[in-house]
Amino acid sequence: MTEYIKLNWENAPDGEPIAILYEVDLANERLGLRSIDIFSDGHIRAISSLYDGAIEIIPIPTVEELNDHIWGDEFHARLIEKTEFESIWEKACL
Repeated sequence: MTEYIKLNWENAPDGEPIAILYEVDLANERLGLRSIDIFSDGHIRAISSLYDGAIEIIPIPTVEELNDHIWGDEFHARLIEKTEFESIWEKACL
């Protein structure tokens, strides 16, 4: 099973995404399968391996955890449909 999350980052610093979409593997400790970064200038980056080169593998927090503002008040998350994720993924891979 998978879950799809859209995380908006208000007032993101220059060069950082204003939104991040996650495909989360619910059967595997909430590990991220794929991710999409959306930038203020409109460009999109598809990330097919979130943990490539990572020192530590960390599960993706739940929407509730993200909205608890542990990481700051500027982050707001919501669940999205798979079709929305896939549509943006296709655009990023063009």
